[in-house]
Amino acid sequence: MSEPRLTAGLWVRAALRMGDLAGQPGAVLRKGDASAGGVLVVLRGRAGLTVLAQARAADGATAWLRGTGAAPVDQDAADAYVARQVQRDPDLWVLEFETPDLVPPFEAKLI
Repeated sequence: MSEPRLTAGLWVRAALRMGDLAGQPGAVLRKGDASAGGVLVVLRGRAGLTVLAQARAADGATAWLRGTGAAPVDQDAADAYVARQVQRDPDLWVLEFETPDLVPPFEAKLI
């Protein structure tokens, strides 16, 4: 039996609130499907940007992949990645957080 999952809209609101509480403000760059959309998170830091893509770990739990790779990228590379993903899945949400160390302000298992 799988664990109950939050709707995308509720998860987005919670992530933005956690960012505010952590002093890492966030914004919705693109609104997706409120009930079933996936999420991309752009982290903007001192070294550049990285885009996290929502995924599932082997155990079925929510996890995150560094979609743009291990190293930070520039704005053009991040924008291109987001555009490709949105083209494949028009229900995607896209969030952005200001985070100096490129660590998300919400609990995130990186795989």
